[in-house]
Amino acid sequence: MSGSSTVIGVFAFSCGVILLYRLAVLPAQVCLLLAIIPALLWFLPFRRMLPGSFRALVIGMALGIAWAFLWASDRLEHRLPEGLEGDRTQVSGYICDLPSVGSFNSIRFSFCVTRWYGLSLTPEAYDSLPTTLRLAWYGKPDLVLPDYRLRLDVVLKNPHGTLNPEGFRYEDWLFRKGYRATGSVRSAIPDPSVVCTPECQYHRLHARLADWVDSQFAEARHLALIASLLIGNRGHLSSEHWDVLKATGTIHLVAISGLHLGLVALGAGFAARRVLLAVSSTRLSERSVRVTVFAVVLVCSLLYALAAGFTVPTRRALIMVAVGSWYLLNAWQVPVWHSLVIALGAVLLFDPFAPLDQGFWLSFGAVSVLMCVFAGRLGGTGWLAGLFIAQVAVFAGLWPLLELVGQGQPVAGLLANISAIPWVSLVLMPVLLIGGIAVALFPALTGLIVPLMDALLDVLWRFLGGVANMSWPDLYGSTLEIIGFAILVLLTALVPIRTFQVVGVAIVATWVVAASFQERPDNPHLAEPEVRVWDVGQGLSAMLRAGDQVLLYDTGPEVEGVFSAAESVLIPNLKALGVARIDTLVISHADNDHSGGINQILEHFDVGHIVTGEPKAVRDKLKRAGAVSIVECGGEDELGGELALSFWRAKGELKGNDASCVLTARRGMEAEWVFPGDISSRVEAKYLRVSRNLAAKSQPRERVVIAPHHGSKTSSSRAWVDELKPDVVIYTAGYRHRYGHPHKDVTARYRSAGATAFNTACSGGLVLTLDSGTVKTIEARHSAPFWIGGPGLTRAECKIP
Repeated sequence: MSGSSTVIGVFAFSCGVILLYRLAVLPAQVCLLLAIIPALLWFLPFRRMLPGSFRALVIGMALGIAWAFLWASDRLEHRLPEGLEGDRTQVSGYICDLPSVGSFNSIRFSFCVTRWYGLSLTPEAYDSLPTTLRLAWYGKPDLVLPDYRLRLDVVLKNPHGTLNPEGFRYEDWLFRKGYRATGSVRSAIPDPSVVCTPECQYHRLHARLADWVDSQFAEARHLALIASLLIGNRGHLSSEHWDVLKATGTIHLVAISGLHLGLVALGAGFAARRVLLAVSSTRLSERSVRVTVFAVVLVCSLLYALAAGFTVPTRRALIMVAVGSWYLLNAWQVPVWHSLVIALGAVLLFDPFAPLDQGFWLSFGAVSVLMCVFAGRLGGTGWLAGLFIAQVAVFAGLWPLLELVGQGQPVAGLLANISAIPWVSLVLMPVLLIGGIAVALFPALTGLIVPLMDALLDVLWRFLGGVANMSWPDLYGSTLEIIGFAILVLLTALVPIRTFQVVGVAIVATWVVAASFQERPDNPHLAEPEVRVWDVGQGLSAMLRAGDQVLLYDTGPEVEGVFSAAESVLIPNLKALGVARIDTLVISHADNDHSGGINQILEHFDVGHIVTGEPKAVRDKLKRAGAVSIVECGGEDELGGELALSFWRAKGELKGNDASCVLTARRGMEAEWVFPGDISSRVEAKYLRVSRNLAAKSQPRERVVIAPHHGSKTSSSRAWVDELKPDVVIYTAGYRHRYGHPHKDVTARYRSAGATAFNTACSGGLVLTLDSGTVKTIEARHSAPFWIGGPGLTRAECKIP
């Protein structure tokens, strides 16, 4: 097979691996057939009749799909057996990552299981038990575990997280990392009987290295950044750190990846070549020098990757460094794109789950942009001009990709990265690496090196903080405009025609200025009203849309530094739908599971006004007083000329659940939606008395009710269920939550009333639309990927009690 056919085959293999993750189910029979196709094309006589590039394309694609299928199906086979969820069980094993501080006074860590206790299972069932767990130990804020080999008493559950069309999916992250169960630790004791494999020994040594860094640099003001940049330990980073890094688009600086490993490779290669040429300029051939430099680069890069935890980004970067160095070693006169394709294939060969990482797409996207700009460039550039061109090109080139994954491109990132990347690359990282080695060899130098590190990090952090606090314009553009902007910027950087470059820069500058002053686009217009109930775990958030108007009912839960429904679910999904303005924001009451993230919503969207059952408590939660008008729940309104809205709150000095604002949305006689917040049965009775006195409250053809208080036994009384007679009831509860919502007595009442029941813990997000006067409900789980919605998995087996 020729070199070009090989590259085509590797690229097709990569496409095959990536293609598998676009499927909703794993087609076992199809993948078996695909595994046979390469053999047929290779051994059958008619293979010579086919062009080599065609054979490479078909064989590569088939092998890629089959390879990814084998790994994915093997991972999916590991799951908790039926009946083990929620029960206490004992496991032995070892800690296989660096523990980090979790929410609610907890410590979180990964645990590699070597033995299970007390289970009556067949040998085949034992082989299918999860091998890696994600655990939390509450009441342990000090990050201290009894030992690295432990016997744990745990309560486990299958992987589960919020499921919506857009936004962060915890189940994606768990599947990608190989965690096939999560849970909490009830007790732990050292277990020296656990055989410590080489992998176990590595994790033990890495934990010791982390402890050494913490102790040696304990006096540093920027210990969190030092630990992150030196060994990839980001457990010390606070929420303030993450806020600044997100605002400036510089998270990649504290994740050991291509930038850091590339610097190590360049430094090691430069130093090794200089030493070899100086020591023996005549005894060694040029080939011997290059082979030795290649070996030094690989060894230094591998050691740094191991010191940094050998995480997914470091492994990916290590492969890319190895492939690039191999091409340089052999001085292959081939297109530079060939090395990128070979690196892509190698990454997916060693890590078939890589396409589930956003970092995978961003890293290869950034390298592709830089190759596009510099590989075919006629003439060189100075280092300053090259740096500027590189940052502008990456900023523009990655913008469409960031929009595709729902992140957006912060304008502050351009200024931040143009200055921060050279500072980190040329100054900070060399000092940190050399300083870290010096402290290890000569501990007495700590008093000199730590202040130097702090001073350099001060410069970086003050700069990033200043950029983050600046007021930056938001750039608005359609998908075509953003793609056109990216192409024009890349062409301007690539084409060495002065007139073209001047015109290109003028067009880009004009568009940026116009986009900066452009008002936020209006909401799209809907022909028919729709209601979306988001899956936010144990909490509530729903959206009503009619015409071009939007009403958001509650903003879901928020645990600072851990989870925010607004950040992970609402903002990405609303933006994906094109929502720019929320006409009415209803906060039923001020409890955190209904009002968490309200400030983030106000930052990202224009909000007309807030309607709430607890005006004072909600006003106290706002960071900017007076940012939006707040009115007490009550009265009537309309949404988009399609839905009649009615707001009701029980009279009296009520707080918390019973102060909830009850929203009723109705479209003529066709359908009605009731959002009762967390009212209890005694407030339900008051609402029913009022609703009986309203003549307009005749029975609609279909009624959808959000179960009060997530299906708690203190709500959804018999009178409430019998009088409303809902056709559909929706429970918004967390999966296997400690409160046990929805309660079995409540679900029995709705079931006896003939209501079709949905639970966001099982269904994921719900979309309710009107189709010929009938409410049609679409569950997110039906379009979920195979590792979430496949047969036998959590969503498929989830049942409403």
